[in-house]
Order: sequence, then structure tokens, then C-alpha cells
Amino acid sequence: MKKKGGRKILGFMVKEEKEENRGSVEFQVFSFTNKIRRLASHLELHKKDFSSGRGLRILLGKRRRLLAYLAKKNRVRYKKLISQLNIREQ
Repeated sequence: MKKKGGRKILGFMVKEEKEENRGSVEFQVFSFTNKIRRLASHLELHKKDFSSGRGLRILLGKRRRLLAYLAKKNRVRYKKLISQLNIREQ
């Protein structure tokens, strides 16, 4: 992983701002994963923050649906993405 502006960014996500494809499924899953990890660490400290817990569940559902779509459309890209993000057991 590389650091850019204080954030960890995976090698396949490091691109010029103009070349970045923010609409791609990979970028969206990457973005949701970062938000999920940030919310999960927040909820470890603030266990009674139910609004953030709801937001976390919503993000998990969105990421799950995107991953299901990617697995159905292109299994190779799906396998590569989950291995790079380390989000599911292989």
C-alpha cells in the first residue's frame, strides 16, 4: 500500500486525478471499504451511536450488491479485487 495525502491507497487505485475512473465498480467498492473501515473503528469507541451503525449497515449492503454484480459479470476482476482489499475469505 502507498500513502497519498495521509490515506492508504492501493496500487491499482493510484492514478492521476484526470485519469481516475470514479464510476468503476472497483473504485466504488474501494471507496465503500474505506468508509466501512472508518465507521467500524468509530463504532468500537462509540458503541451506542446507533445512527452510525445504521449508516454502516447501509454501506455494507451497497458494497455487497456491487460485489455480487461484479462476481456475476466478471469473475476474474472480482477475485482480484477481493484479494487486494482483503475483505472476504478465499
